Amino acid sequence: QVQLVESGGGLVQAGGSLRLSCAASGRTFHSYAMGWFRQAPGKEREFVAAISWTGGSTYYADSVKGRFTISRDNAKNTYYLQMNSLKPADTAVYYCAATSLGYSSSYYSYDYWGQGTQVTVSS
Repeated sequence: QVQLVESGGGLVQAGGSLRLSCAASGRTFHSYAMGWFRQAPGKEREFVAAISWTGGSTYYADSVKGRFTISRDNAKNTYYLQMNSLKPADTAVYYCAATSLGYSSSYYSYDYWGQGTQVTVSS
């Protein structure tokens, strides 16, 4: 069992940066690949980024590639999403998720989800 709690969301101007954190509880956190998803009002939840359980492999949606960086610190049971050069189109609720299947862009691969944190980018 893994429980996930996001933090770090907020309001930022376009071009600014935020770092989201996802704190995980559970002894087997280090064996899970982790992902970030987001959901804007009226839209489906979409994949943002994923990282393997070792941290050695990462995967990004084209819309965030080069601007966002996913990382993890297994010693702290925490992983992160550094978001730079933010755009109004990045406005959404961001969710962290864990999967035992290997890092994936598919919503259906993830077993555990956090409650979400709001990111708002003003123009």
